[in-house]
Amino acid sequence: MTKLFRDLDGGPLCPQGSVVCIGGFDGLHVGHQALLRRVHARAAALGVPAAAVSFEPLPREFFAADGAAPARLTPVRSRIQGFRALGMDVLGLLRFNRNLASCSAEDFVRRLLVARLRVREVWVGEGFRFGHRRLGDVALLRALGAEHGFATCHIAPVEFDGERVSATRIRSLLAEGRLDAVEPMLGQPYRLAGRVLSGARLGRTLGYPTANIGLRGKRPALSGIFAVNVVGVADRLWPGVASLGTRPTVDDGAPVLEVHLFDFDGDLYGRCIEVEFVAKLRDELRFPDLPSLVEQMRLDEAQARALLATVPEPATGRRTA
Repeated sequence: MTKLFRDLDGGPLCPQGSVVCIGGFDGLHVGHQALLRRVHARAAALGVPAAAVSFEPLPREFFAADGAAPARLTPVRSRIQGFRALGMDVLGLLRFNRNLASCSAEDFVRRLLVARLRVREVWVGEGFRFGHRRLGDVALLRALGAEHGFATCHIAPVEFDGERVSATRIRSLLAEGRLDAVEPMLGQPYRLAGRVLSGARLGRTLGYPTANIGLRGKRPALSGIFAVNVVGVADRLWPGVASLGTRPTVDDGAPVLEVHLFDFDGDLYGRCIEVEFVAKLRDELRFPDLPSLVEQMRLDEAQARALLATVPEPATGRRTA
């Protein structure tokens, strides 16, 4: 079981030492996976825990002006599940606030890596920066490692189609609806997970009951109408159609994820499910009235059913993040 901690200071978490990686890890894409697997292998070789350190919220979210934060690829629950699946024994999701933002690179190393994690090796990606005003870099980390007795290692970036895989690149592709291009960079289809919340039940009155997934105020990286498979409803993927956006015809408010599961009869309220986005059908549209919306929903359902019928059943053992 992964040990989770949230604070920079506290008692030692790994008295016998650890191998640590540090990063934002939004999306847990194949570049992140390569780094985490390297840390897991090195920790096993040294006989110590493998640890990952990240932040919640992410630094770019903390510093962004209202409405300007980058779209979030992976909800916090899915990030935790992904770290567990990739073999992390210890996970730090540090509360990124003004105190942490003002912490110098030297203090960060001394208080967290040395005092709490007793780090023996720290692994980072290319271009790694840390500490107050991002003044810390790999060279400083190596110098601090020589002082405190740990090694600093970095892993080369993973490329796809000749370009580095990054969260920024994935966000851009998702905004364009290019789910097929995103899948090889994530190692699986793009997913969003969350708890099913009680909604206004308008979909039920229109003949299309939906499971509403909370986004916890995070701006999603994509929007529109999608053919989807749902994980966590049964012992197989369950097909459906999803709307992700502001619902301009009936609400035009904060983004919401609504999923209509085909031929499903059951109560999902309170359940945690994952929505796997297979293909984008169209952008959101504003309709003049509800009958026009329902007619389009029928067309969306037919298109999604036909498309999903052509998609082969995925192999088992897929990463759950």
